[in-house]
Amino acid sequence: MAAFLYRMGRLAFRRRWTVALVWAAVLAAVGLAGMTAPEAEEEPFSMPGIESQEAFELMEDRFPGAAADGATARVVFVAPNGEKVTATENKEAVEAAIAELGDGTQVASTVDPYESGAVSEDGSTAYTTVTYKVDAAGLTDASRSHLDESLEHARDLGLTVEAGGDAMEDMGGPSGTAEAIGISVAAVVLLITFGSLAAAGLPLLTALIGVGISLFAITALAGPLGLADTTSTVAIMLGLAVGIDYALFIVSRYREERAKGRTPEEAVALATGTAGSAVVFAGLTVVIALAGLSVVGIPMLTEMGLGAAGAVVVGVLIALTLVPAFLGFWPNAILDRKDRKDRKDRKDRKDRRAGGTPRGTRKVNGGTRWASFVLRRPLPVLLAAVAGLGALALPMTDLQLGMPGDEAKSTETTQRRAYDALAEGFGPGFNGPLTVVVDAKDADDPKAAAETVSERVGGTEGVVSVSPAQFNESGDTAVFSVVPATAPTDQETKDLVNTIRDDRPGIESEAGASFEVTGTTAMNIDVSEKVQSALVPYLLVVVGLAVILLLVVFRSILIPLKAAAGFLLSVLASLGAVVVVFQQGHGADLLGVETTGPIMSLMPIFLVGIVFGLAMDYEVFLVSRMREAHVHGERPAQAVTSGFQHSARVVVAAALIMIAVFSGFIGDSDAMIKMIGFGLASAVLLDAFVVRMAIVPAVLALLGERAWWLPKWLDRILPRVDVEGEALTRPTEPEAEPAERDLARA
Repeated sequence: MAAFLYRMGRLAFRRRWTVALVWAAVLAAVGLAGMTAPEAEEEPFSMPGIESQEAFELMEDRFPGAAADGATARVVFVAPNGEKVTATENKEAVEAAIAELGDGTQVASTVDPYESGAVSEDGSTAYTTVTYKVDAAGLTDASRSHLDESLEHARDLGLTVEAGGDAMEDMGGPSGTAEAIGISVAAVVLLITFGSLAAAGLPLLTALIGVGISLFAITALAGPLGLADTTSTVAIMLGLAVGIDYALFIVSRYREERAKGRTPEEAVALATGTAGSAVVFAGLTVVIALAGLSVVGIPMLTEMGLGAAGAVVVGVLIALTLVPAFLGFWPNAILDRKDRKDRKDRKDRKDRRAGGTPRGTRKVNGGTRWASFVLRRPLPVLLAAVAGLGALALPMTDLQLGMPGDEAKSTETTQRRAYDALAEGFGPGFNGPLTVVVDAKDADDPKAAAETVSERVGGTEGVVSVSPAQFNESGDTAVFSVVPATAPTDQETKDLVNTIRDDRPGIESEAGASFEVTGTTAMNIDVSEKVQSALVPYLLVVVGLAVILLLVVFRSILIPLKAAAGFLLSVLASLGAVVVVFQQGHGADLLGVETTGPIMSLMPIFLVGIVFGLAMDYEVFLVSRMREAHVHGERPAQAVTSGFQHSARVVVAAALIMIAVFSGFIGDSDAMIKMIGFGLASAVLLDAFVVRMAIVPAVLALLGERAWWLPKWLDRILPRVDVEGEALTRPTEPEAEPAERDLARA
């Protein structure tokens, strides 16, 4: 592996113009495809293998054309100052607003609340549903403006008017604010780390090129594959983070090799062969974790995982080819100011190359000082770190999963105010009704069967009301709505759904027909249960594959197991932090979280997938330098110190960059993206600074030589990938000042 990447790095350095032009052509081609691709049609959320999805599919089959895919807006009217919407003046204002809403060019229909019974019992609130001829993505700016203007006109008549529904959703996609924040912070961190504008700018430039390619590719494929907006958002998030980090490690190793007196070409080749090997295996672990999300069986997770995995693959390829090429364009500009000044003096350059850095000497920096501290006190450091992460993980025992809707939005949004107005006027369960589908195809009297099911379900404790059953044209299938007494995300609502399903055998026996429960609320409950049941198998698959991969990389039994255990600690602690903020509400105001509640169902398994890959990144980068030192003859304790001397500063910089990138997404209006951003930022913080910087050296210090133990029989059958560059020859370079001068001029 190292020898192959060594040759690749040298080739990219020598053929830098060709490499740069190839990547420019790829960016242009993919960009053209993305910009000319038709807009993607948003696919409805689906979850194969759960009851609510099967019931929904039955409805589509038995009620063809009834499940219209047009956008809807639910407009809520609240009378002022304790008045009633049925009062003459208020009723005229509501009817005028409905008439204006119906004048839109894309509006298919509106519903009169006074005829449909959509008025609260106390008469304070009414609502209408505006249905459009196109889906939310197809709404024009004129239609959205007409809707907003109609709401304002109704407010001018003295009513409180709010609106929810998918017609009110912002279809603009990523705003770019989060990316700008992450890039800005990354630039500052890189500048401090390298002390050179060129060295700081190169990882940013290559990462942006990679993100551009990935984003355009996803945009081009979004239409044919029906990809959601979150696919591109997550791909940008991860592509930017790993793209910067992977380039950072290559550039850092290049500067290290140049400091030893090597020529630019040799330094690039060695950096690609050694740090590049770590990049390949670190990227591979991330790809395994992300692609592994496909085994869960949730299409949305599969799309997000594969999209992000593709962005990581692009980041790895750019780090191995375009970064060496760019180093060829600016071989000395990447060095810090002192190094560049020294190299102006030929004598000094010759002395540095002849002398280099003698083996056995070690430059003392923050990494070596910290490693020495941990090596002197490994057990206290280990116990303190594990205890701290364990304390953070405790709230995980209170984890509640769900799919927050408009109630999780800011009170500054009209969707949230519409949700609250409906809950106050019609009860908390009105925002999340259950839908019961009765299959009476084999019943002697379908109408009687549906009536029996309706009566029995309506008599269940916790049910407020049941709507009249509606039959399909064949008269063999009925649908009715059930309004719970509690809010959609309350535990009582989940218990109600389970109770209805548990009572099903008796109800079906009495009615002579079968039924299923669906609707958004039931769908969210089923999704949560499926995700929970899939989490352990997913962990076993992904962690098992990664342990095997690390076994090959480090040729050790205990180091992969230690890496997996450290990951579990960091991911549990980060999930505990998510529960503390988003579920329990501690510090929620600081993050702009106005409503706490269940953690999004997809969050834990998605967080596990991403964090596992990123955790293995730091493990590979840090421990590979320790193994490299150990392979070259250093004792275990010395190898730990060497690893920290060369990698600690860069790993810290990489972690800070990732934290900055992920933290930028906390300001996103999408609740899922906000939660993912916080979870990833906290996970990287804990994994990089507690697990990798404290637990890893402490465990290695306690294990000593046993950390690198591998049974002889296993050593014989494992393939050798040479991540440490053991096979690379490092001959003394001949005098090369003319070449350096030519490169500097280039």
